[in-house]
Amino acid sequence: MSVAVSDDGLLVPPGAQPLVVEIDGHYVWSLTPLRDGRPADGGVLVPWPGVLRPYLSGRGRVRVTDGAGAAVLYDDEVGLGSGEGVLAVVDGAGHRLSVDKVGHLARSFAATDEGIRDEILAGTRRAIDDLREHAGVAAYLNYGALLGAVREGRMLAHDSDTDLCYLSEHTSPADVVTESYRISRAMRARGWRLLRMSGGDVKLLLPLSDGRYCHIDVFAAFHVGGTFYQLGNRSGRLPREAIVPFSTISLHGHDFPAPRDPEAMLAFLYGPHWRTPDPSFKYADPPAGVRRLDGWLRGFRTEMGRWTEFHNGPRRAAVPKRASTFAAWVAPQLGALPVVDLGAGGGRDALWFARDGRRVEALDFSRGSLGVVRRRARRAGVAVDTDQLILGELRSTLVHGTRLARDPHHLYARHLVGCLDAAALDQLWLLARMALRPGGGRLFLEFATTYDGPDGAAGTPVEPGGLVRRVAPDVVRTAIERSGGVVELATVGLGEDMFDLPDPAVCRMRAAWPAPDEEETR
Repeated sequence: MSVAVSDDGLLVPPGAQPLVVEIDGHYVWSLTPLRDGRPADGGVLVPWPGVLRPYLSGRGRVRVTDGAGAAVLYDDEVGLGSGEGVLAVVDGAGHRLSVDKVGHLARSFAATDEGIRDEILAGTRRAIDDLREHAGVAAYLNYGALLGAVREGRMLAHDSDTDLCYLSEHTSPADVVTESYRISRAMRARGWRLLRMSGGDVKLLLPLSDGRYCHIDVFAAFHVGGTFYQLGNRSGRLPREAIVPFSTISLHGHDFPAPRDPEAMLAFLYGPHWRTPDPSFKYADPPAGVRRLDGWLRGFRTEMGRWTEFHNGPRRAAVPKRASTFAAWVAPQLGALPVVDLGAGGGRDALWFARDGRRVEALDFSRGSLGVVRRRARRAGVAVDTDQLILGELRSTLVHGTRLARDPHHLYARHLVGCLDAAALDQLWLLARMALRPGGGRLFLEFATTYDGPDGAAGTPVEPGGLVRRVAPDVVRTAIERSGGVVELATVGLGEDMFDLPDPAVCRMRAAWPAPDEEETR
């Protein structure tokens, strides 16, 4: 049967073999029909990944081949979305992007020239040396870089970063976390910028001569009770002797330490068929192992990548830059105190408060968001302090709560509540209790609610889909009161979503956390 390409996705023949999708000769995505699609008239419909959809408007040549590129199933010019302009998946600088193995958009090595590739490999070698000499851990090449070196003798064309692991001597997850933070401090002292992704996983940011940063992932690996765990999310049986002492492997003329038995490691990571190329490969991690790693080391940043892609992608332009009506509602209630914007997004309200002469701080867990705020503040000529706050990571919450407790201020959060899971919400209330109780400031909240507003229809979805949810006001009120707060004002009515589109049921709430002596007086 033939292949059809539409706004809905790709209609392809049923099959378990991977397919590769190119736009204008550039790789953008790979898929496996029976795994990724659903039955439809004429075959299997595989929807476009959500991260690609914002780019799929215009005209361009779409090519669909088998995994090796030998058999061409489709090759034609198509119009998607409006059908106007050029169909291209590129970043703001025009660099080609593709969907990586974990579903994020990134620049693959196929779109990277040889000089930049050598910078990445030299930087990876430097990271290994710094980890050994200054952080005290021996790191080895792993994941896609190891697979490319062993199977193909080169970097995988569809990969986009390099991965390192170190085998911890510790068997207690708490000690593994402590060790990881010690490693972070040592690497920062060596001048590395890094992002912490979990209690045992950091990304080193390697600056490249083309102006971008390459991520070098540094994962902890350890044994607990006979089970081998390796971030991200791998678990199972692999003896220590398969890893140490290290072997050496060459990649594009650069030598790297590798597991003692690279084939055993690759079978552990990718299964028994790891020698067969599969650009659409997805990990099938044991659920019990994932639960343990989530509980021990992870679980607080599951949506960070999607928010960063949102703030770095084309949908960001759909968010208005002018102040929200919620900011205008809050402003007369602020007095002279500074404002801390929690979940600041693109900073539209933080910048508006700053233009009014108010001291403002913007906090968000997405570094993509914070980058947007800094750029816009610089262009606007206003001062807005920025920092990363990760609600759901107790360490981050306590650091900011302690810091903010020293300086009276208000907390402001528009459409943040609906973005947080239960654990992160608990930490929002903890942060508010720590930060507001000493200084008398207020927490101002706006969020889409499950209550019906004047026009009903409170069950309508909230945008961006999958990232924002509706929350019942009584649930928020109960949580605030349980944490020692008092809800001074709560209203439900017509409002706007993140894009300022009408929402039939939005709650606005003002809460305070009285000091203990005030509570006794009440």
